[in-house]
Amino acid sequence: MARYVQHAPIILASRSPRRKALLQQAGLTFSVVFSSDEESADSRLDPAAYVRFLAEKKAEGVAIRYPESWVIGADTIVVNDGKILEKPVSKDAAETMLRTLSGKTHSVFTGYAICNAASKRSVSDAVQTGVTFKPLTDPEIAWYASTPEPYDKAGAYAIQGLGTFLVKRINGSYTCVVGLPVCEVMDFLIKEKIIEMAADTPWTPPTPQSSIN
Repeated sequence: MARYVQHAPIILASRSPRRKALLQQAGLTFSVVFSSDEESADSRLDPAAYVRFLAEKKAEGVAIRYPESWVIGADTIVVNDGKILEKPVSKDAAETMLRTLSGKTHSVFTGYAICNAASKRSVSDAVQTGVTFKPLTDPEIAWYASTPEPYDKAGAYAIQGLGTFLVKRINGSYTCVVGLPVCEVMDFLIKEKIIEMAADTPWTPPTPQSSIN
């Protein structure tokens, strides 16, 4: 059975349980550390540059404290008709966002950054995915907005949760929409030999992840 051989510690610099779950599904062993500082970016940046900048700041803020580790940061936004949709702060705001997205195609941008302070090596980029909602009825919008799910999600929905019924199709990376483009992250870790695939060694489950903070 195949497994990964990991040559350096990996840290996820995010509070997001969705990003943690994605890396666990990918079979990585990592810790969770997040900065208490609130990152901000210039709203005049284009969406890809905006999320890439925020991902870099999240990763760099943790990498300074753990220079021997490879730190992964990420940030996700929803863009509809050129407008960034943040996390809704109320039921009315969630319903308004969902009504705006109903029957239309919007874009999800996730920026990611991976860095190691000791070696001064890093990569960052942004991935874009198109998401098309089905036309939503008022009862569907009201029902979904009455659940807890929309309120810590950009765009007021979770494609991997109850919100799966909202989505008619996607064009691009599914994991980008969830919150972390796993393919691109894993490609970098493999290319840099941070992890190696060892097909001839017994598979063991990843070490349970812990939060250092």
